[in-house]
Amino acid sequence: SSCWSEKPLETTNPDWMVNLNFIVQQAARFKKTTDDVKAPQRVEQVIAKVTSLSRELGANLSVTEQVYRAMISGFINEVLAEHAAISHTNAKP
Repeated sequence: SSCWSEKPLETTNPDWMVNLNFIVQQAARFKKTTDDVKAPQRVEQVIAKVTSLSRELGANLSVTEQVYRAMISGFINEVLAEHAAISHTNAKP
């Protein structure tokens, strides 16, 4: 049986994403620059790890990479916005 018939995607609990979102929001407080937020080397490390795991599991590597890049991009945009808000607040006299 396939994983789709056992537990359809729309019924998957997104708690892990909520927890990751909290961690990402907290990261904005520790990042000093927008380059620190974007961290392209770290992004590539994550992509390499998840595609390696996908290969081991027999998953579609292209889809895995696209999904993770989209998710990472979304989180980076959120942290950039939070980082800008924190920087703006700290810059007020």
